[in-house]
Amino acid sequence: MFERLYDETETTKVRFAGFASETSRYDFGIVYTHQFFGKPLVICMQTGRSSLLCAEDAENLEILKNKFSISTLTEAEELSVFLKEHLPSVTNSLEQY
Repeated sequence: MFERLYDETETTKVRFAGFASETSRYDFGIVYTHQFFGKPLVICMQTGRSSLLCAEDAENLEILKNKFSISTLTEAEELSVFLKEHLPSVTNSLEQY
C-alpha cells in the first residue's frame, strides 16, 4: 500500500525556448506551476533531464552543470543568463526536498 501525498490537476503555462550560443544549442521546456513552492519544472529537450528551478537556483553554475550534464563553466554561464531571464524569483521559501 501507499500513502497518497497529493493528486492535483492544474492548468499550467508552458514555454518552449531554443537558443544557440557560440558553443552550444539549447532546447528547453519550462512548465510554470503553483506546485513545488512556485519553482517551474525546467526540461532539457535534448537529454530529457529536468529539475525544479527558480532564478536564484540558476545563479549556481554547479547546480546547472550537475542537473543538465553540462561540461564547462562557460556553457553553464550561458544557460544561467537565459534561465535567470525566464524563471521567477522564489524568496523566503522552505526547502521541500
